[in-house]
Amino acid sequence: MNQEELQVAAFEIILHSGTARTIVHEAFADMRQGLYEEAADKLEASNASLLEAHHAQTKLLQDYAGGAEIKIEIIMVHAQDHLMTTMTLREVALEMLSLYRKVDQSES
Repeated sequence: MNQEELQVAAFEIILHSGTARTIVHEAFADMRQGLYEEAADKLEASNASLLEAHHAQTKLLQDYAGGAEIKIEIIMVHAQDHLMTTMTLREVALEMLSLYRKVDQSES
């Protein structure tokens, strides 16, 4: 895999995980307003973007497993960090959505 292909893969991961992160933050805003179904829909949409990022990551892993030499650059480290933190943020958002709903039910 050449340097340009690696950079394209890294930017795909950053692009899709960045889209997912934006959607997760929109879901947080919905949660604060009590719009739980909208928040749940946004978290589902964020997962679709994360899957796109994951596909780019998986292709790199498959190429590597197939014997391709992959020279890791700082942009790929950044891309992996971006993806993993966004995945974690989404998991936290799912837990928070559950807690928001639970608190609202107990107050009713």
